[in-house]
Amino acid sequence: MKRIYSVLVENRSGVLCKVAGLFSRRCFNIDSLAVGETDDPDISCMTIVSSGDQRTIEQIEKQLNKKLDVIKVKTFDEGQSVSRELMLVKVKYNKNNRRDILETCEIMKAQIVDMSKTMLMIQICDVPEKTRLLISMLQSISIVEVARTGTLALPKCSD
Repeated sequence: MKRIYSVLVENRSGVLCKVAGLFSRRCFNIDSLAVGETDDPDISCMTIVSSGDQRTIEQIEKQLNKKLDVIKVKTFDEGQSVSRELMLVKVKYNKNNRRDILETCEIMKAQIVDMSKTMLMIQICDVPEKTRLLISMLQSISIVEVARTGTLALPKCSD
């Protein structure tokens, strides 16, 4: 069972370490972690994706709420949110596979953001499943390097 935690924390040094330590001490796994300032520079939002059984998920939320630097914890699952992940992929290309790469990028709505005589850098910003799919589609081509952000998510809008 996968759960997304949107955690508002005070923006100061050591907070990330304390939250990561909470997961580490209790042997909870972090599948994805992204942190950034909110519209208020004194507050950061940590988006943490973790998985486990119902008890583990409840325990994570309780432990996060106990932390002094934590302002607010919201939890939701993937169906209740809009989530995105940014990925950059550098691939080697030649005249034989260039057309395949371009077609794959077009199908996946990925963009080529840099290139040289032998390499292309591809960018995709989409749901995590689509970033994984792009990697699998490019596996037959020579992937040189991959950089991914963690998942960013917000609950869906409701009136």
